[in-house]
Amino acid sequence: MSGRVPGQDDARGPHKAPSERRFATKLLHFGGEIDAVTGASSVPINQASTFHHHDIYAPPAFDYSRSGNPTRAAVESAIALLEGGTRGFAFASGMAAISSALLLLSAGDHIIVTEDVYGGTYRLLTTILTRMNIETTFVDMTDLGAVRAALKPNTAAVFMETPSNPTLKITDVAAVAAWAKQHGLLTMVDNTFMTPYHQRPLELGVDIVLHSATKFLGGHSDVLAGLAVTKDEALGKRLYALQNGLGSVLAPQEGWLLMRGMKTLQARMDQSERSARRLAEWLAARRDIVRVYYPGLPEHPGRDVHERQSLGYGAVVSFDVGSGERAKRVLSRVQLPLVAVSLGAVESILSYPAMMSHAAMPPEVRAERGIGDGLLRYSVGLEHIDDLLEDLEQALDEN
Repeated sequence: MSGRVPGQDDARGPHKAPSERRFATKLLHFGGEIDAVTGASSVPINQASTFHHHDIYAPPAFDYSRSGNPTRAAVESAIALLEGGTRGFAFASGMAAISSALLLLSAGDHIIVTEDVYGGTYRLLTTILTRMNIETTFVDMTDLGAVRAALKPNTAAVFMETPSNPTLKITDVAAVAAWAKQHGLLTMVDNTFMTPYHQRPLELGVDIVLHSATKFLGGHSDVLAGLAVTKDEALGKRLYALQNGLGSVLAPQEGWLLMRGMKTLQARMDQSERSARRLAEWLAARRDIVRVYYPGLPEHPGRDVHERQSLGYGAVVSFDVGSGERAKRVLSRVQLPLVAVSLGAVESILSYPAMMSHAAMPPEVRAERGIGDGLLRYSVGLEHIDDLLEDLEQALDEN
């Protein structure tokens, strides 16, 4: 038997705080990974809805799982550490996280939003928040002048998505955040595509960072989850009031699955990104592809900005095959990727935004934002890239 004797001085050297460690180490050693009671190497699944009060005058740290649960608390601590924030929040889905953050706004407020935002966010803004008298202006966030021009007397917030979904446009996060701060605006970034491994918006001046943790953070297409991290404690208290009041919280089992997936985030992202770069270059060299969207390509208009604020290019490649008919033929012929909504999994996923993620957008709005009927979105998984290329080549072959 080995280990430290209780009360004995630790001879292993000075203690290093989790925040001082490198990212790969933080994924495994975030400060709550070992159960304090049993020493278990995996965070326990506290499958309980309520908690006993041993002393009615001294309430326990946890009393009801909507308000707080030890398993969920571990997830929330981990994402706060990874994003460099003060407080993390775990929700039942990415849209639950985004909805809660947007409900920090009040009736009569106005928000400026990335124009080619995820379809679920677009639907929330245009069909639900409008009933609460919250107004939205969608702008091309690559144009800071357009962002400035969208300011109104009742503007309260800016919502960014970079790279955007699905055309991978790049917003200069630091520039927009600095401008927003001058006008007292709340700033939010959907960081799903990059994850904190590649991009940490709070370090760029943003107030709230959001994730569909269903995607790269979970990474296995087996858990639905959303995460949020706030930059300061005061904002964290406001978001907690919404999380607790609305009750759209992450369940313990899903929290455990998410933490297990997060442990391998860096290894998965590294491999998937290497393959995604090869896929993007391969597609860009083909004459039958109208356009390829990937920030790692030299010709991407936002590459310089992206490289200033991100440490990688990600594992999502979008490309236009020319028409909806051809796109549907490709979808019917591929053999390896899942043809499905979602992204960021160990298996590759090929998606058709016009009929899947952005089906809520009217066709004319999609066309204005570059989301044409020929656009496909490829989330590259962990398969051998040569197999993926061979499969896509036969699917694109018109013969």
